[in-house]
Amino acid sequence: MTSRTLPPTSRKEILRDVQRLVVKVGSTVLSGGNAILHQATVDRIASDLAGLRRKGREVILVSSGAILAGMGQLGLKEKPKNIPVKQAAAAVGQNYLMRSYEEAFGPHGQKVAQVLLTQDDLRSRVRYLNARNTLFALLGLQVIPVINENDTVAVEEIKFGDNDNLSALVATLVDADLLVILTDTEGLYTSDPRKDPSARLVPLVKRITEEVRLWAGDSATGLGTGGMSTKVSAARIAASSGIPTIVASGLEEGTLRRIFAGEVVGTLFLPRVSKMKSRKRWLAFATHPHGQIVVDEGAKRALIQAGRSLLPSGVLATPRPFQVGDAVSLLDSHGMEFARGLANYCSEEVDKIRGLKTAEEKARSDKYYDS
Repeated sequence: MTSRTLPPTSRKEILRDVQRLVVKVGSTVLSGGNAILHQATVDRIASDLAGLRRKGREVILVSSGAILAGMGQLGLKEKPKNIPVKQAAAAVGQNYLMRSYEEAFGPHGQKVAQVLLTQDDLRSRVRYLNARNTLFALLGLQVIPVINENDTVAVEEIKFGDNDNLSALVATLVDADLLVILTDTEGLYTSDPRKDPSARLVPLVKRITEEVRLWAGDSATGLGTGGMSTKVSAARIAASSGIPTIVASGLEEGTLRRIFAGEVVGTLFLPRVSKMKSRKRWLAFATHPHGQIVVDEGAKRALIQAGRSLLPSGVLATPRPFQVGDAVSLLDSHGMEFARGLANYCSEEVDKIRGLKTAEEKARSDKYYDS
């Protein structure tokens, strides 16, 4: 019997082992409380990240702010609600945002690289692996990748929704040791501290329960797209991949230095004991299922408990069509999704062979897969 190594559960243990981290900075932090990009804040964040790099850690920055920067350049007083105007502001602002980062990192001798992603880049297994390889190459060259959603082309169907979600997916993409989300509050509170003076900061979350979800709220500034609820969602994705998350204030000077000095700063979300493999993480969080397969209880048990592939004998129905290679949702007899997989057959072929035993399937099809 092989022993399973448990993940560290204390801040000291977690921070001691961090070699690769993802840091997410939101628009509310980068604005410095205004509706424009605040260069002094960008400089401060760059100084902290460059300091982590000098200590030998690999750093990836997920940064919002393109639309915010565009607003300042275009003289807009509030965030656009119209998608084409948002995209235009992002197109103007992305260059300005990267120039701001280059100027901020320059005095520290630190090179940065722009990486723009959409949900489609991570849904495709080939593009997912290409993005992973590119990021590893940049880290190997001691460059800090600055990642943002490609707001210029992103529409609702291909948007991540918020950069909290994107940062968690990037952390799983690169097998990060830690995800740090810098926001405009000190961490997760038991209620909104802006409205409730009795709200308490939660320093540690061992498991994301319904109570934890109830504590989380929405964005209060109107500048960002995510509130605490999206940060809790990001922490859940990271935790499932064995990655701890710290949510802390990016408005206070020295937050990152204090975190790595071992101080109890913000809220630490612990990872799960069992860590998903890379391919399963991609299926679970990065893909958007194109089809659905309903299976019987025997097939469900075989998939979950024994880790086996789905055979035609366990298929009950295909309520949503799909093609070969598509990601599909696996539903139980009650219509609840319990797993995802990649289809070796299209839905029409599955309908022809569903319910058949393996030998019967082999006799009817020359496309049998045993994995």
